[in-house]
Amino acid sequence: MKKKFLIFFSIILINHNLFSVDSIKNNVDKNFYKFLLVEGATLTGAMSYLKYEWYSDKKRVPFHFYNDFKGWNQIDKFGHFYASYLESNVGYSLMKKFNFSEKQSLIFGGSQGFILETPIEFFDAYYEGWGFSMTDMVANALGSSFFIIQQRIFGEQLLRPKLSFSRSIYSKDANGYLGKNNFLSQFIYDYNGYTYWFSFSPSKIFKIKKIPEWINLSFGYGANGMIGEFSNISTYNGKNIPYHERYRQYYLSLDIDFSKIKSKSKVLKKIFNALSYIKIPLPTIEISNKKIRGHYFYF
Repeated sequence: MKKKFLIFFSIILINHNLFSVDSIKNNVDKNFYKFLLVEGATLTGAMSYLKYEWYSDKKRVPFHFYNDFKGWNQIDKFGHFYASYLESNVGYSLMKKFNFSEKQSLIFGGSQGFILETPIEFFDAYYEGWGFSMTDMVANALGSSFFIIQQRIFGEQLLRPKLSFSRSIYSKDANGYLGKNNFLSQFIYDYNGYTYWFSFSPSKIFKIKKIPEWINLSFGYGANGMIGEFSNISTYNGKNIPYHERYRQYYLSLDIDFSKIKSKSKVLKKIFNALSYIKIPLPTIEISNKKIRGHYFYF
């Protein structure tokens, strides 16, 4: 659940497009230290929020480990991977704007996701109901590595992780366990609403020049029927919860890479770059429960 807050927090507050390239180049050292100060304050604020929001009702205990690999059908692990990738992408882009070398940008900026995510695990390790998760750490490391390896080998991100979210039908039956009856609360608590995607350009991968680079194909993964971390609970807040079957979902969909759409407008470029982290609803094929179904627009 904390991971969902951090994904949202990262997209809104740590978007490298908020910085002006021209002003950075005019005064590299001054602006670089300003960035470190802002990022340090941002991280401190995020950690403080988590401490008082997520752990306020939890008992502090000695350092301990927690094996949550099978929890939520691994949707949480995709969340760790995605957030770490996103933060590494932002870190690398900022370092490049500050005129650091490619090697320095990859090492220090590309590692930002893993660096930012690690303190959360140490927070978890000292509270009852949570714990230090080695699989979370692996997912964080894979997210940063996925960005670094692609950038090092190809000089660009040929396979871009994305996410999409829509309010699921299960939150209504969960009596508050999957969040209150509003979008933001369910965005934080409901893993059923998340789908993680890997998008690529057929023009780049298969050298099909007739297809514009901004037209992508995307493979997605999600899961439904989950009202509980490892298995579904039957009651919450004193009310019964109907039975739901837990199952995985696999998708093939069209996608748009907005960062590849050319525009002379600086505002549009910033909007397009921000949208490149999110999967746009487009025609989709879903495979789940041994069935294949189509969606005109899958959210």
